[in-house]
Amino acid sequence: MFFDRKDFSDPVLLDLYRNLLFPRLIEEKMLVLLRQGRISKWFSGIGQEAISAGVVSALAPDEWIMPLHRNLGIFTGRQMSLQKLFLQWQGSEEGFSRGRERSFHFGSREHHICGMISHLGPQLAVADGAALAYKLKKEKKAALAFTGEGGTSEGDFHEALNLAAVWDLPVIFIIENNGYGLSTPVEQQFRCKRLADKGIGYGMEAVQIDGNNVLDVYDTVKGVREYCIREQKPYLIECMTFRMRGHEEASGTKYIPAELFETWGKKDPVTSYENYLKETGLLHDEKVKEIRNEFRRMIESAISVREKPVVADSGKELKDMYAPLPPRLVPVEQPAPDSGTAPTRKFIEGIREGLWQSMEAQENLILMGQDIAAYGGAFKITEGFLEKFGEERVRNTPLCESAIVGAALGLSLEGYKSVMEMQFADFAAVGFNQIVNNLAKIHYRWGQTADVVIRMPTGAGVGAGPFHSQSNEAWFAHVPGLKVVYPATPADAKGLLNAAILDPNPVLFFEHKVLYRSISGPVPEHYYFTEIGKANLARTGTEISIITYGAGVHWAMTLAEQKPDISFHILDLRTLLPLDYEAIREAVAKTGKVLILHEDTLTGGIGGEISAWIGEHCFQLLDAPVLRCASLDTAIPFNIELEKNFLANARLAQMIEKLLAY
Repeated sequence: MFFDRKDFSDPVLLDLYRNLLFPRLIEEKMLVLLRQGRISKWFSGIGQEAISAGVVSALAPDEWIMPLHRNLGIFTGRQMSLQKLFLQWQGSEEGFSRGRERSFHFGSREHHICGMISHLGPQLAVADGAALAYKLKKEKKAALAFTGEGGTSEGDFHEALNLAAVWDLPVIFIIENNGYGLSTPVEQQFRCKRLADKGIGYGMEAVQIDGNNVLDVYDTVKGVREYCIREQKPYLIECMTFRMRGHEEASGTKYIPAELFETWGKKDPVTSYENYLKETGLLHDEKVKEIRNEFRRMIESAISVREKPVVADSGKELKDMYAPLPPRLVPVEQPAPDSGTAPTRKFIEGIREGLWQSMEAQENLILMGQDIAAYGGAFKITEGFLEKFGEERVRNTPLCESAIVGAALGLSLEGYKSVMEMQFADFAAVGFNQIVNNLAKIHYRWGQTADVVIRMPTGAGVGAGPFHSQSNEAWFAHVPGLKVVYPATPADAKGLLNAAILDPNPVLFFEHKVLYRSISGPVPEHYYFTEIGKANLARTGTEISIITYGAGVHWAMTLAEQKPDISFHILDLRTLLPLDYEAIREAVAKTGKVLILHEDTLTGGIGGEISAWIGEHCFQLLDAPVLRCASLDTAIPFNIELEKNFLANARLAQMIEKLLAY
């Protein structure tokens, strides 16, 4: 292996050696601990250390890195506490993720490392978001994300590279091509000659290098970083390497031809570089022994500290799913829409006004979505925003829902807030992984906020068919870490949106499309917040309680006007995660007869959860079984007559009569 030191100083060469050797010695010890049962799993990077060592040495310490399983050198190169790392790998409460995550599935703001999730690919778009933050701040920095050759087959790879190219982001994508995705060889994964060629297809510079040559990696990444910052463009680097162990230790290596180990063993990154430094006179056997002994003492000292027994605390676990609210939202400022002085606004105008005032109040707020800039969005909510707030803050996106959600999370790493318009709630399926696995879990995993609001135009009633009309709020109400908001009035639409934007947790904000221009009401002109997690009593009564939200509120109110002989008590939930259980209990106690109404299909809808809770906690208050009125368990038909029959409203009066009969 040829090493070209160029003009690198002796201290740089020796630092690279230390960054290369330390993770190797740690890994060798980890394999011993694995056999002893002191750790449960290990993804070895033996044979690939030069990539991490070169990368971490070439970047500034405050530039975000998104590493993977085999990048131990990133963590040690950022001077993370080895003792705390061992506690992390043992699942200790004293580790970086308090026992909530395994191996390298964690991050640290202090060290500017954003931990991966098991679904390979999502970290690439997170790097886009961090790079976008650098660009907006006009900082001379670049973000960097790793993927393996197998990860390049994921849709997230395409979306992240395409977004970085379109937005001219200073981000470096590293492909660690070690020849195998678990046991699947590269010839069964792609047909291009070089993965680096994929970068060219996205309009970015790309290069393939020897990933076992630490000087090549360091020199390349150092130069690429300077290019990305200077030109404000992304870059793709393919590092050719080989892992000398299994995908993880339990999987073994029987599927790999023996001759490959012999070939790549001769290119061992640690041994090769060590021999080179000896040849140059920078190292000698005694110095090597001295450094190795130093590292081994550090390792033994770190593992000698025994972990404290984990004590499960349910209250703490539940609390840590969410980031605490800022003081401005505690206590919240409540609007007074019925004061008689507030101007009347349509539902869509309430959303628009809240978004506009939030953009004025939060200078770090970024809007993203398809067609939201000059066009004003599919529903014209952001019309005029581009002219007022500029193209840096009002950003058109390619059709890449997963990448935009990931980029929104990346913006959070650097203190930005973002609102993404999903265009139609149905399209959230394409970004589902980022929402439920990255956004929702990141605070619980390592304390990082996901300061993201996703606007979700939802619901049927406009003849848009099965792919533009779904009520999919129940998909997300099941996911701890998310907040799910669903306003029914213009005043709540504004106040809840303002609160969602100020909330440091990820919020899915559902907006019923039919309500946009059909519903009007008083909306205070000032900038205010409506409390998330607090239901609203839309109508008080004594005979039947209807618990509902969104369009269901208006169906229930209309029915109440049509049947003045029945005293309806109507509770508008407004928030589906978290639910206002106190208000639900009060609604049950008020009448003893409860109908849960929602537009979503019956099976798996939020009504089932509420009904179960009432049965468990309020049984003694009931005078009749809890009934549910929901839409048919079918896809949503296009024909208007079929759609009317599909919707829950078609059976609402019938269900009320059934409940009255008890």
